[in-house]
Amino acid sequence: MALPPVKVESRGDVSDDENQAGKVTSRARLRTAELLQKPFDVRSIALTGLFILAVFYSIYFMRSILLPIVLALMLSYLLRPIVRGLAKLKIPLAVSAAVILIDLLVLVAYGISALATPTVAWLQKAPAGLAELQHKLRPVKKSVAQVTQATSEIEKLATTDAEAKAVEVKRHPITETFFTRTPEFIASAVFLVILLYFLLVYDQVFIAKLVKLLPTLSDKKVAVGIAQDIESQVSRYLFTITTINACLGLAVGTAVGLLGLRNPLMWGVMVALLNFVPYLGALTGIICMTIGAVLSFDSLGYALIFPAVYLAFGTLEGSFITPWIMGRSLTLNPVIILLSLTFWGWMWGIVGIILAVPILAAFKIFCAHIKPLEPLAEFIS
Repeated sequence: MALPPVKVESRGDVSDDENQAGKVTSRARLRTAELLQKPFDVRSIALTGLFILAVFYSIYFMRSILLPIVLALMLSYLLRPIVRGLAKLKIPLAVSAAVILIDLLVLVAYGISALATPTVAWLQKAPAGLAELQHKLRPVKKSVAQVTQATSEIEKLATTDAEAKAVEVKRHPITETFFTRTPEFIASAVFLVILLYFLLVYDQVFIAKLVKLLPTLSDKKVAVGIAQDIESQVSRYLFTITTINACLGLAVGTAVGLLGLRNPLMWGVMVALLNFVPYLGALTGIICMTIGAVLSFDSLGYALIFPAVYLAFGTLEGSFITPWIMGRSLTLNPVIILLSLTFWGWMWGIVGIILAVPILAAFKIFCAHIKPLEPLAEFIS
């Protein structure tokens, strides 16, 4: 499935974009040639490597603090256009930010309450559903070369002792993790909401303070340019991709609901959330919907219609709708996106995977404004 490009800059018409891109590329190549001609200092490289490792370790060790901060910053980019739109209607920033946050919290609470029952039902029948899934896929497995090994695994699952299953249920590793991590999660959520409120209300204060602190006029211009570009481009990307993902989730949820799959709201929300993760999200969604459809219908052929519908809508969205809305200029390197997903997923888990692309886009914009880092920006794009 083709996936949406991540647009990080957009200025002028197409010819201006091409000329600007050519100039940036030329400067980046010249800078790279200059760097390659300089002698390498082994001690400097070693110190730089140790510094980078220390930064990575600090990011991993402080993830419980950094995650709410980064997530609040990204959400502020997403909600800031709405706050400023309400400000044009003579509504104070403090009031508009509070109204938006209250509406957002109500929406999240309603979504959790609506999805809790079907999600718990799917989790409860997961052990029995695995054996049923193995049984339904037995005709497909017989066409594979390793028939004996597959059959032994199926029989092992089918003949599992009931008492052993009861012992597994009593352990409840997910429940134990939930209760042990609940206080930390609540504290992080409260901190995130408070920080997000102040970021929405005082969005221009930090830029003004930064301008006052920098000594020269050129430094002030560079700092303001970086801040404005990151804010405008990341905000536009997040707002656009959120709208597209919501429409995709609505379309897929409605389609599978009309075809007879239970809990279409749950599947629509799942599709919308997973689509924030390039490449891996769509693949995970198709696998989950295939499993859910196979467990819900006796006919394997009819069950495969549902992932096919998901694939059709995802292909239409990724290959036509999103490129048409966001454009194809100055996209991020797909290989770098995969590496970023892997790195931030390892560092911060699922939330890191969701934040990987916006962080990479912001880093690319930052590098494009700093002359020594222009080759790195060219490599990422």
